[in-house]
Amino acid sequence: MLLRSDSFQDGQPMPARFAFGKSGNPVALSDNWSPHLAWKEAPLAARSYALTCIDTDAPSRGDDVDQPGRTVPADLPRVEFVHWLMANIPIECGELAAGACSDSIVARGKRVPYGPPGSVQGVNDYTGWFQGDADMGGEYLGYDGPCPPWNDALVHHYHFRVYALDVASLKLDNGFTLVELRRAMDGHVLAEAGLVGTYAIHPLAA
Repeated sequence: MLLRSDSFQDGQPMPARFAFGKSGNPVALSDNWSPHLAWKEAPLAARSYALTCIDTDAPSRGDDVDQPGRTVPADLPRVEFVHWLMANIPIECGELAAGACSDSIVARGKRVPYGPPGSVQGVNDYTGWFQGDADMGGEYLGYDGPCPPWNDALVHHYHFRVYALDVASLKLDNGFTLVELRRAMDGHVLAEAGLVGTYAIHPLAA
């Protein structure tokens, strides 16, 4: 399988339009568009697709995150941060236009995110990040783009991955988690393809 995007090149920076946050004072909300994605050459036996976007560079500790006068060190151990989960994408679908699944930030999260007919979308990790925030706290479904700590010394890598599955649908409802998706896909993946975009707000990130 092959996965590509007209929004950014593999291994290259993602434009701020596709991010949740951008450089401001010190950070500002961005456009939060979902990027263009297109895939092809799935096995003939494929019956549906699943899609994930995961930041593999999220800080494992929040002590320094977004704290003035401090920097999140590049050598801090990193963990996954989920930005997008989608399953039951119909086999006829091989492309998502830029902005097709998200074109803005929705405070407290999107309740019914846009997606291909029949698809279901999981919860992303902004749900936990904004927990307890009076203005932003809620359940975040669908795509919400990059917003790495503005004081992180490390460039973050956003792994978009499409999976071709041998079943027409997985037994998942809107709001499923990454763990539930991985469990449901186990034994059903015929092929997969990936694409990585990078993003940083810190001017010294490397």
